[in-house]
Amino acid sequence: MFLDNRQVAMDSVLEALADSIDYFQDNHERLKPTLRKTLQPYFETRAATMRELQELARRHLDLLPRDADVERDDYMWLWSRLKSFVGDDSQVLINELLEQERVLMQALSTLFTHPLPDPIEPVIEDCWKHCRSLIRELYRQQKKHQKR
Repeated sequence: MFLDNRQVAMDSVLEALADSIDYFQDNHERLKPTLRKTLQPYFETRAATMRELQELARRHLDLLPRDADVERDDYMWLWSRLKSFVGDDSQVLINELLEQERVLMQALSTLFTHPLPDPIEPVIEDCWKHCRSLIRELYRQQKKHQKR
């Protein structure tokens, strides 16, 4: 069965959400305790949002969830570790998290170009606001770590 454009857009959002959560979890121990404590609530909220969107997509778009791209996750983790050898580990992680947010924002932007069922629309709007909030927090953290 082929997906229509709206299903593809939703799938991209779900994949970007999963990738960002996986990246955070995979690098959880590399984060400084204060940074980890600051970012943890964002990713807990994100995980709940992703589960809600998966259920809504299943119910309203006939979209079944799929597994994350494990090879991509392994590559991202390895690339991040290599960059940490030549730079500040916290800065590398913050920059990688910001890149994850850019990917998610692009996926959300694409999804917004399609008509969405009424129950999905507010969840996507909240996801957008949450993403913007996390981006602001990551830039605050970036500035804090640059001053050190």
